[in-house]
Parts: sequence; structure tokens; C-alpha cells
Amino acid sequence: MFDLVIKNGKVVKTDGIIEANIGVKNGKIAAIVESENSLEGKEVIDAQRNYIFPGAIDSHAHLNDPGYLWREDYAHGTAAAGVGGITTIIDMPLQNEPAMTDAQIFDKKIQAVSANAYVDYCFWGGLVDYNLNQLKGLDEKGCIGFKSFIGPVSPDYVSLTIGQAKEAMEILREFDARAAFHCEDYSLIKWEEKRAQRKVKNDWQDFLNSRPVIAELIATQNIINLAKELGAKAHICHVSHPRVAKIIQEAQQQGIDVTAETCGHYLTFTDQDVIKNGSLFKCAPPLREAAAVEEMWEYVNNGTLSCVASDHSPCELSEKSEEKHGIFGAWGGISGIQNVMQVVFSEGVVKRGYNPTLLARSLSEGPAKVCGIFGKKGAIEVGFDADLVILDPEKEWEITPESLYYVNKISAFVGLKGKGLPICTVVRGQVVAKDGKLVGQKGFGEFVSKLK
Repeated sequence: MFDLVIKNGKVVKTDGIIEANIGVKNGKIAAIVESENSLEGKEVIDAQRNYIFPGAIDSHAHLNDPGYLWREDYAHGTAAAGVGGITTIIDMPLQNEPAMTDAQIFDKKIQAVSANAYVDYCFWGGLVDYNLNQLKGLDEKGCIGFKSFIGPVSPDYVSLTIGQAKEAMEILREFDARAAFHCEDYSLIKWEEKRAQRKVKNDWQDFLNSRPVIAELIATQNIINLAKELGAKAHICHVSHPRVAKIIQEAQQQGIDVTAETCGHYLTFTDQDVIKNGSLFKCAPPLREAAAVEEMWEYVNNGTLSCVASDHSPCELSEKSEEKHGIFGAWGGISGIQNVMQVVFSEGVVKRGYNPTLLARSLSEGPAKVCGIFGKKGAIEVGFDADLVILDPEKEWEITPESLYYVNKISAFVGLKGKGLPICTVVRGQVVAKDGKLVGQKGFGEFVSKLK
């Protein structure tokens, strides 16, 4: 007898959909059988012919814990993730205090967050100009990779020059670790900001102009060139434009080990949303034109962009104030960890007609492979963790502040309507969310180390 059986579901794999029952034992998937073959379980969930997806993995999230808890903490951030169908979050090293740049800070972070997580979690290690001698120690602790900036960054972190990035990638290559980069050219953006600020008054078009696609292209191409020259592994964060995706695709076709992600907001919103609505839609790189949004979906579908992440970047409403901080000083970031799965299903499958297998590839298998946890996470296969999401494709929704589990219930996604909603989230065989409500136990989430 199994601990849990999920029956009558349409099981979504990367290469197709099968009608099957799933048996779970000791937190692992122990059996997948065709639906006419019944399984006995201590607990049985009837999926009622809804889709069963592998648990989503958010490859890029900022939970701000420890440190800036007025923005987000592990209890709220992982609760929101679970309700939204995310069973593993990959937490970024910045917007923490201190940034996670050495093994001692790693230990303190684990101690601070482990009692509060509802879903499983991994860490990106910090990559700054003062911790190159600490990278191996962080790798040994289990960090899945290392995050850096080739472009402007908040004061609590440090950007790298291309020379520093080269040295870092040489070090990481020694223990087969991946370097992830926020790719926007520093000097170009800083100069464009100064040009814009010569005006008496700035508007949101000035912000968009200050971060042009060419800044993203230059930085991405530089990192690709380094990866090729060094034989190193690179990951390009939050790609915003198909021109950038194209040069990544060309690099992949040449055999360069470069992976890439985009985010739910780049597949949903446009630059006109920034101009119309202002700082709630401010992010970096910025939102792009409508035609770019449509073309970006193809690079997700063909696997060039192997991850769709949230880049969850929460803040207090006052930090978004244009009146208080100005257009260039207002907080740049969009909260989306709770909504990325429903948005990708609605925008991709319902509106644009992509196969639901796109979600299994871009929200589960792709991130698991990039982060070195595939085999434990990332697919509905025997032996994998029983991380599963039942999604009702007919369930209509509207995102409201009241529905969000964040500390600050603000998001560019508030007001968005769509169809297709996670209705049950299972982490290692335990139900953590059901019908839009958190039912899991705080502290159940576990740290997941990169597989060696």
C-alpha cells in the first residue's frame, strides 16, 4: 500500500501527456500506472481528469530573509510559492543581510530560514569582487551556482567587470559550477541615465530608453564569449528580448554551455504597461514591445530559454513611490512567485495554444537541470521526489491583493485575469496547498543541495 495515491489524472511529461495514477511512498514517486490499473493508498486524491504537472521550480527568487523582512520572509514567500504550484524555490544571494558570500553566512542563513519554509529551497551563492576565494566553500555547502551582475545593482551587492568575471569563471570551472549573470552593460546604462536626467522632468519612457536592448545584448555576448573561451558554464538571467535569446540559441548550437531563463512578466506585459502604470511594472531589464513578447514564447517553446522564473522581487509600497524616489530611484522589481505557473498556463496554453508539456519543460525539467538537481526534482518519474501539482485547466481566475500570501500584497499581476489554476500542491508526498489555500506545515520545506 502506498502512502498517497493520486488517481484519474492527466500526467504531463516533457514529451507527452498520459492518463495515469501515481503512487507515492516515503516521499518519492514509487509507481506510475495507466489509469485503468488501480492503486491502493492510505490517502487518495482524485485528480478528476485534471492535469498533474511536476512541481514547478522557480530558478530565480529574492526572499529577503534574513535581513529585509519588511519586504518578504521565508514563511510568506514559500507559502505563496506553494499556493502557486512551486515546490522548490532557488533563492538569490542578494537582498539578504548580509549577502550570502561565504560558508559561514550560508550556515547562518540555513539556521534563520529552515524552521519557516513550506516548500523546498536551494541557494544561489554570491559572486562579488571580494569573495573569489570563498566560492569553493559555498559549492561544498551545496549552492547550485553563483549569481553576479554585469550591470548596475543595488547598494547591498557588487557588480563585476568583465575581467573579474573571467577570473571567477576560471575558478568555478575547476569544480564544475555555473555562473549566473544579470546581463546589462553597466557603462551604457549609467550614461543613458545621466543623459535622461539632464531633462527638467523625467517620464517612464526615459527609464525604458536608459536600458535599451543593446545594453542586454552587449553584456550577454560578452559572457557568451567568456564561456566559449574558458570552456566554462554560464547562465543568463531574466532574458527580456528575442534578440538576446537568438544569440544564446546560436551559442548553444555551437556547443557553448550557456543556459538561460526568462520570467512570467516578460511573457505577459509590455513596455506600454510601464508607461501607463509606472513603478509597479518597473523591472530590469525592462518590459519590451508587444512583438517581442510574442516572439519570446517561441524561444521558451524550443528550449533556448529553459527556465521561466518569477524573479520575485518584493518591496514595500513606499519603495515604489515615484513621488518619493523619482523614476530612476523607485524600486525596480516585480513580485510574481505565487502567480508564475498560472500565468504561464493561461498565457501560453490557453491564449497562445502551446502544448501543456511546455510547462513541464520550462517550469520543472529545465530549471532542475540548470540547477543540478534533476534526478531528485524536475519530473514525474519513479524515484524522483513526489513534487506534484494538480491544475484545473477550466478554472477561471483573477489575481487580487487578498489572494496573495506575500508580506506586501502588491504586484504588477494584480488585476490580471485568466484560466487554468493550480488546485493542489504536493511536496515530497505531502499536500501543502489546496484550492488556493495554504494547508502545509511551516518548517516542512527542506534545503536541497546540488547533486554531485
